Order: sequence, then C-alpha cells, then structure tokens
Amino acid sequence: MSRVGRVMRWGSRRMTRGGRVERVLRVLHDDLWTWRSDPLPPSVWLRWFPHGVVCLAALGVLLGDAAQLGENGGVDPGFAFLIALAQAGAMVFALWRPVAAWWLSMAAMLVGAFAVRSEMDAGGAKFTWPWPVAGIIAHLFVLLLLALRVRTRVAVEALALTALATYVVQGLVGALNYQPTGQLAVILFAVVVVLGTALRGRREARTELAQQTSLTAEERARRTLLEERGRIARELHDVVAHHMSVISIQAQVAPLLVENPPDELKENLAGIRQNALEALTELRRVLGVLRSEHPDALETPDGGDAAPHAPQPTLDRLDALVENIRAAGLTVTTETSGTRTPLPPGVELSAYRIVQEALSNVLRHAPGATARVHLTHLPIGLRVDVTNTRPERAPAPSQGAGHGLLGMRERVAMLDGTLTAQPLPDGGYQVAAFLPTDGPDSPDGPGGPGGPDGPDGRDGRDGPLSPSTPPSSTPPSTPLSAPPLTHRSTEDDAP
Repeated sequence: MSRVGRVMRWGSRRMTRGGRVERVLRVLHDDLWTWRSDPLPPSVWLRWFPHGVVCLAALGVLLGDAAQLGENGGVDPGFAFLIALAQAGAMVFALWRPVAAWWLSMAAMLVGAFAVRSEMDAGGAKFTWPWPVAGIIAHLFVLLLLALRVRTRVAVEALALTALATYVVQGLVGALNYQPTGQLAVILFAVVVVLGTALRGRREARTELAQQTSLTAEERARRTLLEERGRIARELHDVVAHHMSVISIQAQVAPLLVENPPDELKENLAGIRQNALEALTELRRVLGVLRSEHPDALETPDGGDAAPHAPQPTLDRLDALVENIRAAGLTVTTETSGTRTPLPPGVELSAYRIVQEALSNVLRHAPGATARVHLTHLPIGLRVDVTNTRPERAPAPSQGAGHGLLGMRERVAMLDGTLTAQPLPDGGYQVAAFLPTDGPDSPDGPGGPGGPDGPDGRDGRDGPLSPSTPPSSTPPSTPLSAPPLTHRSTEDDAP
C-alpha cells in the first residue's frame, strides 16, 4: 500500500508540474503572440515623425555628398559643402514646397555634375557621374514627396525633365573618366514617382469614399426625417379635415336653428363657412403632395392596406393593437391610472403610434422579453410608459431604415412634449413620453387667451404645472435629443 501511495503522490506531482508548465506556456502565448497592443494616442510627436525621418536622411545626405564631392570628385571642400547643403535642403524643403524643392535639387545636381566634370582626368579614379550616390538618394526623396503632394501630370513632367537633364549631361555633354549612373538613377526615379502617385491616388480615393459615405448618411437621415414628417402630416390631415368640415356644416346649419336670424348673422356665418371651405381646400391641396405615389395602398396601423381616407387610430383601438402584438408572441400587460378625460385627436393619435412603435421594437429587438404599457391621465396631458424586461437571447440582425425613434420624437415635438428612450439597469428598456393637451398653438397655449401671454394673464390650467415641468408622476423633462437606442434600433411602424 505504501508503494502504491508513493506512486500516486509521484503521479500527482507530475500532473501538477505539467499543469504549471501548460499555464506558463499559455501565458507566454497570450503575451507574446496574440496580445494586442494599445493604440497609440494622437500626439504631436507622431504627426512630426515623418518630418524627423526626412531631416535625419537629409543630414546623412549632407555629410555623404560633401565627402563624395570633396574627396572623390576633387571639388573644393567649401563648394562641395554648398552643393551638398542645397541637395539636403531640397529634401527638407520638399515637405512644404515640393515643386520648388525639385528645382533646387535639379540645380544642385547640374552644378555638382559640371563641377566634378571639370576636375576629372583620364588617369584618375572613376567617379559616379552625373549622379552621385548621395545625390540619387536626395532626389529620390524629393520626387517621392513631389508625387505625394501634386497632381499626377506634374509628377510625370518632373520625372520627364529629370530624365532629359540626365540624358543631356551624360549622353550629349559627357566626361572623360567616370562610372555612369544616369540609367540607374532614371529607373529609380520612375519607380519612386509611380509609388508616390499610387499612394496619392489611394489616399484621394479613401478621402472621397469617406466624404461620399458622410453625404450618404446625411442624405439618408434627411430623407428619413422628411418621410416621417410626411407620414405624420398625412395622418393629421384627416383629423384637421374632419374639424374643418364640422365647422363648415355648423356654420351652414346655424341660421336654421334661430328664428328670424338677422342679416348680419347670416353674413357672418356664411363668411365662416366660406373661409372653412377655402381653408379645407387649401389644406387638401398642400398636404396632397405628401400623399404616397399610390394612395390606394396606404399602410394601416395593423400593417395592411386601406383606403386613402381611412380613419386614423385613437386610444380606443389600443386593446386591438395589444391583442395583435400578443398574437405575434409578445407578453404585454396594460395599465391605466388617473381620470380619463377627452383628449385632442393629435394627442390620441401620437400616443397610439408611440405605443405601437415601442411594442414593435420590443417584439423585434428583445426576443423573449415581456412588455408593460402604462397610460397616466393627468390634468395637463397624458403620460405614456412602455417598458420591457431583459431579452432572453440576442436579436436577429435587422435591415431597416431605423426611423421609429425619429418618428416618436417628431410627434412629441409637434405637441411640445418630452420623450426619453433609455436602457434600464436590469437590462430592459424604457420609452417614456409626456404629451400635453394644450400645445403652443392651442387656445389655452402660451399665446392663447388663457395662456401666460394671453389677455387674462394666467396659465389657463388648474394648477401651476406646465408641460415643461410635469408633476412627479410624469417622465423627466429630458430634451428631445434623448440618448439613442443601444441594444436595438427602430425601423418600421408596423408591429
């Protein structure tokens, strides 16, 4: 038994050592093979790094060219230093003025070539001519910076003139005893110009692509906004047209309800009816352009097709909407608090659409979650709360325009209300909207007779509250630029 125990202890020690070695190897693999370094922060040093490289190369060209021209080419040391300084300075100057730097480099090459030519003799050592090695390096930098900064035509013209000058100096003028470098220099110059032109073309293509992407995104957002506003206008058209028709009919019937009405009353009522009919005609004419191309196939609240003048939904149809959502597989509970009072048609329509869009988002972007709809009727407006729990699984990718939240904000802004759309700490999501019953254009609004700017000098409400400062049970007065949706995006209005 003791021998068995020793064997088991020895085996356990070996396994422990093997586990340690495996962990060490895994750590080394993660650290030295697959570890990703942190991105470098944008700093001044990184932006000036290419300039430092060019300046360092220019210093090397200055020292090397001066030594080549003075010691091997027989040029006076002071004059050789000036020629080398011109070629090195052209490299640095090309960072800001590449065309002028190219002219300076060409002039330095020609002066140096003729200065070395005058010192050549038949019996001396051969000198690399007309381009010394340091001169070739300097002109390569100049042409590369030139091709990166100017149009392709200008870079090709500079390369052609460089090749022509090299041919004239080496082929036509010539020298006594030298090692030719013109052909090699021209080939290297051509390669550098092609490389710089390709890099410049790639950079321009990326810049243009980024600009086109930005313009496309802006155009898509603008088109989405216009589509939402047009949709809201189409829906409100029926509501406004209904009221204008009622005014016209009442003005026409009113004289029949009064015995022996005076002529002044008849004229005033006739004028009211005529103005109502004209306003209704103009309203239909202006909002008619907002109709779809095929008005006979407008979308209904339930996602089907309806006639172009179908009645717009109100909160009375909220139960049918919830039942439709439940049939699609979402568990929805509804609650109502407060005393329900008659609401303006625009408020009811906007509340219905907000609930519809919020539930559609839960159904589409929070699989397995449950939703809760809470309507709070207040003396000054209506609060709409739609919350959902944490989704049980990740949603499927959607390909939509993403303008559901935009439509909510447009509807709330039209009524001078507030909207918040934000994630909850438990992983759920909440959409809360406050819709005041007296907007800025209503008779009891700020400019109406009962508003603070009206003739009565009061706010026209039962208490000191206003839509901008709702009571504690109303949603927080967050501006309409609420944070965008995080774990889901809005798309369509149909559930």
